[in-house]
Amino acid sequence: MSKKEAYKQKIEAELEVVQAKLAEYKAEAKSSAADVRIEYTQHVDELEKMADTINAKLKELEISGEDTWESLKEGLESAWNKFSTAVHETAAKFKSSDAKK
Repeated sequence: MSKKEAYKQKIEAELEVVQAKLAEYKAEAKSSAADVRIEYTQHVDELEKMADTINAKLKELEISGEDTWESLKEGLESAWNKFSTAVHETAAKFKSSDAKK
C-alpha cells in the first residue's frame, strides 16, 4: 500500500468516527429543549459542512498522482485540524449543556 493510500484510509477512518458522533449529537438535539436544540443543530450543521470540505479534499487526494499528493496533504491536514478542534469544542458545549439539564 502506498503512503498516499494509507494516509487517505487513516483520514477516512477518523472522519467516519466523527460522523458517527455527529449523528449522536443530532439525536441528542432532537430530545433537547427548543433553545438547546437550535444551538445543537447550528453546531452540527457547521461541523457537517466542515466534514463535506474534508471529503472534497479526500477526493482531490484520491485523484492526485503519487508525485503530487504531498502538496494536497497540507491543505487536508489544516482542514482536519480545524474540524477536529471544532468537534472537541462542540462536544464540550454539549457536555456542559447536559450538565445543566
